[in-house]
Amino acid sequence: MFPKEETISFETKKLMNPKFKVVFTEEAADFLDSLSDKARNKVYFNIDKATFINDPEVFKKLEDDIWEFRTLYQQQAIRLFAFWDKDDKTNTLVISTHGLIKKTQKTPKKEIDKAKQQRVDYFNQKQIKK
Repeated sequence: MFPKEETISFETKKLMNPKFKVVFTEEAADFLDSLSDKARNKVYFNIDKATFINDPEVFKKLEDDIWEFRTLYQQQAIRLFAFWDKDDKTNTLVISTHGLIKKTQKTPKKEIDKAKQQRVDYFNQKQIKK
């Protein structure tokens, strides 16, 4: 059984290899900046946790190639949408596109579609640079 996140020391974490690196788009960074310090720190804590531990309570597939980082803070459901970039064989990236505070149980389709479009744009831009 894997120990709870709170019991993992920084020294132990340094010995573990994260499964992926998270990169934030400008929109995702702006969303995070709009949160209170405590809420933002909780989101970062959960993102860090997701890089080491497979936990669907923190990082979950929504549909197709779109995932979400999930944080519950003071009864607010904070979500950051993301997708994988596994093109580089040495570094796996998760690109966080944008975020929202959920007001309903169901994730709005337009937000998932927005993340899908940003994924398409990202890979198109990446092809142009090659």
